[in-house]
Parts: sequence; structure tokens; C-alpha cells
Amino acid sequence: MAVTPLNALHQFLTVARLRGFAPAAAELGVSASALSQTVRQLEERLGVSLLSRTTRSVAVTAAGRKLMEQAGPGVAQALGALKDASARPGEVTGTLRLTLPSSALPFLLAPLVPSFCQRYPKVELDLVVDNRKADIVAEGFDAGVRMEEYLERDMVAVRMSGPFRFVVVASPAYLKRHGTPRKPKDLLLHNCFAYRSSNTGALLPWDLEKGSRTWRLPVRGAVTTNDERVWVGLAEAGLGLCYVPESQVAARLKEGTLRLVLEEYAASVPGLFLYFPSRAQVSPALRAFLEHAREVMGPPARTRAKER
Repeated sequence: MAVTPLNALHQFLTVARLRGFAPAAAELGVSASALSQTVRQLEERLGVSLLSRTTRSVAVTAAGRKLMEQAGPGVAQALGALKDASARPGEVTGTLRLTLPSSALPFLLAPLVPSFCQRYPKVELDLVVDNRKADIVAEGFDAGVRMEEYLERDMVAVRMSGPFRFVVVASPAYLKRHGTPRKPKDLLLHNCFAYRSSNTGALLPWDLEKGSRTWRLPVRGAVTTNDERVWVGLAEAGLGLCYVPESQVAARLKEGTLRLVLEEYAASVPGLFLYFPSRAQVSPALRAFLEHAREVMGPPARTRAKER
């Protein structure tokens, strides 16, 4: 098949989204060399460099990012329309790409995703678990899931969970050896697993609250990570304390392998929201996902466009 400008654009967008020629070639069903040649021809046609290539990585240039932002949604919509044209009346098809943090997994995977896949078998669900704050438009996502404080401007936000707590937990063995913290400042004397922001690289404090008082504690410990799931196993092994969404450790708390620490100081957050650009046309797959979420998890408490 001859490579048309539209085909070349689609192939470039795939390389940019997957950040590499090899994974993009595998998804598109072409060779990496042919794909590289197609993208290079597109660059020659446009007279700009879209990708910065090294032997180890592929990065998108400023011109390439601009092309992604302007053309990506339109190409995705066109490809979705082609799939829809071949579907039976009322059948939902297409690919739904969502980016979500690891803290959202307990809220979506168990109660929502399996039943959605059974109900809509022609929808390909692409879940990218990433604690980094992604640019959903530039990176080709249909929507993202985040806590309210991380929502971007001009986004439609649909509540996916009720409020929940971030709690401090430790194993009984750790508490027996090192004692149980009684006040927030006591955490500064303990081995607390630190969280490193995937966006800024900064170490984030633990937020505690009681009544109108709040504490932001610059905890430190033997292990630093950007994925709180790593902490849970380490805390269960008795190495220190961790700070996680309560749902993520609910089973371990029930079993007694972990215990709540400073529970009266646990901080509450408004919940998780699924968000997408207000100017974007909602795809049939995303619309089906939203409707299914309402049925399974109850009607959203709020749907709105976020403004700053």
C-alpha cells in the first residue's frame, strides 16, 4: 500500500506516542526500518524535524509536539470512525486509551474494568498506569484519571470515586521494634518510605490533618519510589512506615499484617475524577465507559468543566 500523507502522519503519531520505532512497528505491523523511512519522508515533506533520534531513545521535537497536539485528536477520531463504520447497529467499537495513577487501580480494576470488557468486547481498553501527570491531548489519550488537585484547566471532570483517606501504616513487627508514633512529628524519627514526584523529581511530604490543623511532614527513609505499591510490600516486611490510599491496604489491615498509625490524623481527599478536554468530541467508547461507570459505581456526584 502506498504511503499517503495521512498514513505517514498516523505512523509518526504512533512512534511519538510509544516513544520508539520498535514498539510502534509492532503495533502497526510494519518493519522498524520502513517506519523510520516513512517518518523521515514526512519530515522532508514538511521541512522540519519531528523526532530527535539517538541510539537509545526517541524524543519528540517542539515541531513534532505541535503536530501531535493539532493532528492527534483528528486522526484518532478518523480511525475510530472507520471502526464504527464496520460495526453492527448499536455496537460500540474502537480503542479507549486511559492514563491513571497506581492509586486508582483499586477503584477501577476490580469493580469496573472486567464488567466493561465483557459488556463491550469490541472496545480495546488501553490502560497506561503512570504516576506522571500526562498531557492527555499531546500523548493521544482519550481521558485520564487523577485526584482533583491535579486536574488541568479547561477539563471536563467526572467523579469516579467518593472521598477517601490517605493513611499511615506499618507492620506489627516494625511497631514492636521501634514503637508506635503518637503525634505527627514522631514520624520524623522513623523510617518512612518517601515518594518522589514523577513530574518534578521532588520528594513529597506526607499530609496529615486533625480538625482545622494540618501537618506537612518532610519524611525520609531507606527507600524512595514513585509508586506506592512498592511501599506496601516493604512495610508488610517490617522495614518501615508507608503512606497510601486506605483502599490499597484494606485487605492487609483486615488480615492484621499491617496496622493503622496515627489514624485520627488521616487526611481525606475529595476522590478520583476521570477527565478529558472540554473541546474534544467524546468518542463512543469513552461515552460507553462513562455510562457503564455510572451503572456500576453509582451516578457521579459531580460533572463539570474545571476552570482556573
